[in-house]
Amino acid sequence: MKRLLPFAIIAIVLGAGVVLALYLQKSSAPTPQPTPSPVVGASPTASTPINPGAPGADPPHALGNAEAPATLEEFGDFQCPPCGALHPILKEMAKEYGPTKLRIIFREFPLVPNHVHALAAARASEAAALQGKFWEMHDMIYETQKEWENLFDTRPVFEGYATKIGLNLDKFRADSSSDIVEQRINRDGIRGHSLNVKGTPTVFLNGREVPFESLMVPDKLKAVIDAELKAHQ
Repeated sequence: MKRLLPFAIIAIVLGAGVVLALYLQKSSAPTPQPTPSPVVGASPTASTPINPGAPGADPPHALGNAEAPATLEEFGDFQCPPCGALHPILKEMAKEYGPTKLRIIFREFPLVPNHVHALAAARASEAAALQGKFWEMHDMIYETQKEWENLFDTRPVFEGYATKIGLNLDKFRADSSSDIVEQRINRDGIRGHSLNVKGTPTVFLNGREVPFESLMVPDKLKAVIDAELKAHQ
C-alpha cells in the first residue's frame, strides 16, 4: 500500500490540473449570444428580423406592381372558411390602394387531409393559371366555397367553373394532374413551412407576419398597411 501512495498523489495532482485547465478555458471563452427571434403578434412594421424563407413557385400569382412599397403574401387554403372570409377583404384592399401601392401574392397551402377538397381546388386554380386565368378561378372557388365544400366529388364543379371562365376543358383536365401543377403547389408548401406557417390564412406584409386579429377587420388591416406605407415614404 505504501508503494502505491506516491502514484495516488501524482494522479490526484494531475486530475486537479486538468480540471483547473478546463475551468480556465471555459471562463475565457466568449459567452454565446441568443439568436434574435420575431416577436409573436408584433406589428409588421416593428424592427424584428425578417426570415426570407425558401423560394416558392415562380413566378408567383400576384396582383399589383412588383415595385409597390407594400406586398401582402397570403398562404391560403381554398376550403378554409377564414380564408373565404378574408378573400373579399383583400379584394377591397387591392381596390383601395391600387397596383402602385399594394401588391398581393397568393401561395397555395392546402391543409390536407383535414380539408378533403383543398388539394383539388389548388390544382384547379393552378391548371387555370396555365391558361392565364388563375385569378378568375381563384375568385370563383372562394366565392362559391359553401356550395362545394361538402360535396363528395368536386371535379364536375371545378370543370364547370373552367368552362364558365372560358378555359379549354381538355387542357384543364390534363393540367390539373400535371407535374408542373404539383411542383408549384409543393414549392409554395416548402416556402410556407420555411416561414413557420402552420395554418391558414397566414399573411405576411413585407416579410413580417400580420397578426390574425388585424387580418379579418378591414380598418385594422388598413391601419397596418398605412403604417408600412408611411415607413417607406
